[in-house]
Amino acid sequence: MEEILFTALLLASATHASANDGIGSLGVGGIVFGKTDTIAMKKEVLNISWKKISVDYEFLNESNSDVVETIFFPLPDYQVDPNPRHSGQPDQFSITVDGKIVGYKTILRSFMDSNDEDITQDLRKIGLNDEEIAFFPFEGPFRVKVKPLTKKQVTQLQTKGYIQDNSGLYPAWTVRIAYQWTQRFPAGKTVHVHHEYSPFNSNGPAEMGTSDKQPILYCADKNYLKSWHKLRINDKNNESISNTVVEYILKTGNTWKNGIEDFTLNLIKESPSELITLCFPGDFRRTSPTNLQLHMTNFRPTEDLSIFYGNLNSDEFVGRNGRDQPPSLK
Repeated sequence: MEEILFTALLLASATHASANDGIGSLGVGGIVFGKTDTIAMKKEVLNISWKKISVDYEFLNESNSDVVETIFFPLPDYQVDPNPRHSGQPDQFSITVDGKIVGYKTILRSFMDSNDEDITQDLRKIGLNDEEIAFFPFEGPFRVKVKPLTKKQVTQLQTKGYIQDNSGLYPAWTVRIAYQWTQRFPAGKTVHVHHEYSPFNSNGPAEMGTSDKQPILYCADKNYLKSWHKLRINDKNNESISNTVVEYILKTGNTWKNGIEDFTLNLIKESPSELITLCFPGDFRRTSPTNLQLHMTNFRPTEDLSIFYGNLNSDEFVGRNGRDQPPSLK
């Protein structure tokens, strides 16, 4: 079963997005499995703020027999990084099915950056556990509390070319993580699935295209640019214009029969003063001072989401993203 899942993960990894702004963000998306002609995603309601993502699904088994599937929630590939804000797993991840909490298994794989060779078993033979593979025992201000490597382990890793000594020991591998669970879809019945988590955040660009020499980023319109430019003029020290980009993988919705039949996207501000812009087809409507909503039917995503949030609460944003420790592997 795990080998079948891993093959699916290799295919899904092509959808993992990263942004070219700031230090880069990591896109996380919805639950998927291999292409199905029996399970339809009848409805998806996706709520995204820079602090939290929650998703509600309605799935319907349109066949005459019960279907049991291995479901996985793929996380973005990442290179092991001394800064834990941009690697590992999202905070506070949870899954409920028909109102009941569902347990899940964490599957970890590691690949050489140079040739995508799977070296997971080699690393385990050398004695590294999943925490060490996922986070590596870096020294310094972002040290993750896993046990240090022995001299023998360091020598073995260096001999195999798995770590490099560039003013300190750095791993030469990429980590691939997914959450896995088994789900039954009764024939002709709707299954309600909910999951939520805190997204990865990245630093957004300092400018949004406010002069002729700068490209307009994230499809910012005139009203957005006017508000952004006003903030820049009134805050010469750039103290209150904290910003971030949140990525979300949408294209995995195409693995379900008929794509996403009924899709609602809510972009949520933590305060009315926040600015939001993104490139996305369709017209958003303002349903409240802190909510922008888009509704689409028979939606087959061709692009993933990359959402720019500007003018955030500086203290809250820096505090949330300044954590020294990422969550442990479950």
